[in-house]
Amino acid sequence: MNTRKKHEPVAGEPVSVIRRFLRDHRIGEVEAVVPDMAGVARGKLVPAEKYVEEEGMRLPESIFLQTVTGEYPADDSAIDPSEIDIVLKADPSTIRVVPWAAEPTAQVIHDCYYSDGRPVTMSPRYVLRRVLDLYAAHGWEPVVAPELEFFLVEPNLDPDYPLKPPVGRSGRPENGRQSYSISAVNEFDPLFDDVYAYCEAQDIAIDTLIHEAGAAQMEINLLHGNAMSLADQAFLFKRTAREAALRHKMYATFMAKPMAKEPGSAMHIHQSVLDVKTGQNVFSQPDGTPSPLFFAHIAGLQKYLPAAMPLFAPNVNSYRRVTRYNSAPINVQWGYDNRTAGLRVPVASVANRRVENRLGGADANPYLAIAASLACGYLGMVEALKPTEPIIGSAYDLPFGLPRTLAEGLSLLRDSKPLNEAIGDHFVKAYAAVKEAEYDAYLQVISAWEREHLLLNV
Repeated sequence: MNTRKKHEPVAGEPVSVIRRFLRDHRIGEVEAVVPDMAGVARGKLVPAEKYVEEEGMRLPESIFLQTVTGEYPADDSAIDPSEIDIVLKADPSTIRVVPWAAEPTAQVIHDCYYSDGRPVTMSPRYVLRRVLDLYAAHGWEPVVAPELEFFLVEPNLDPDYPLKPPVGRSGRPENGRQSYSISAVNEFDPLFDDVYAYCEAQDIAIDTLIHEAGAAQMEINLLHGNAMSLADQAFLFKRTAREAALRHKMYATFMAKPMAKEPGSAMHIHQSVLDVKTGQNVFSQPDGTPSPLFFAHIAGLQKYLPAAMPLFAPNVNSYRRVTRYNSAPINVQWGYDNRTAGLRVPVASVANRRVENRLGGADANPYLAIAASLACGYLGMVEALKPTEPIIGSAYDLPFGLPRTLAEGLSLLRDSKPLNEAIGDHFVKAYAAVKEAEYDAYLQVISAWEREHLLLNV
């Protein structure tokens, strides 16, 4: 009788990366994870002895149409009417321990396929891979570095009450803005000790941690690298920050605009492109000057970012952040070391010449935001577009150049044929259905502002 456990190889059989990891770390359970449209981790928790990576696991295709409220859109034409299952296949490069788990647990991010082997094209991870394949066809490899802002807040058990900054080790909450304050970060040292430890255990490469402008608002910068790897790290970091905060009786929130009188939270994306053969940055010429591809990349961002806005500002709350003079861009102007512009070119060496896309909110799905940002730049490169002149002075003094609502953004996204072709028509159809359902649900809610100012006055 064969008593071998499913994940143990027979003699002479090669040991896979995942099975070796499970064995070496004495893993008891595996979290099989798939990022959904909102960047939420969906999947299954499986005993390690039952986890078989080659055979895959199954989930309903409809998980990609589930909204943030847990509902489904009336327009479900993006999925098979028979409610078929999709197959999850592990990416071995993503296996990591779950450092906060009580028992030895591993997490693995999965890609999704239909039973006939076709990829699930509305999967956010596939959308990013699709864009990276476009670059690869030209011998290019993008390099990205996300920066994620988030707030620490007191636990909020009643959503009708505004959020409040948490109490730090001094016993007092922040009342004023503490940009770049070391002592303000030190208020939460026990929490950040856990964050750093959890990130180290998961190979999440944090470059810097700073205090941002808002009360108990922080920013972490991830070390630059491969776009898929950085999207995975950003996805995992969000969960890590939330888990660490809960253990210190706080919430970590990545809402774009969680508090009315505080600045919003962004996800800035630094991006450049390497020549695969030479390893050189294609944004710089041999003499050190900016290349035509550099300017074309900027021009593509300028032309297509408004249509891609729903991928950078995916929720109704996202558009509360995009207001004039409030630390968030309102247009697609570009400039050298200009933080008021939507597109900033930082001071950098020739080898590190890059563009910082400042449009995205922290609430954006990192796979989709990175895919959209790279797709816009790619379209500029292949279309040989020309950018506007770099702005001098404040871009806040110029007109809005971005959609002001989710509905307006979705309309622009649907109408942009080049962008749809780059990220996938089927994905756009599914994504728009999900976001329109969320927008319709939001419109059913009557806010406190409406009751306060309209109830007896109109």
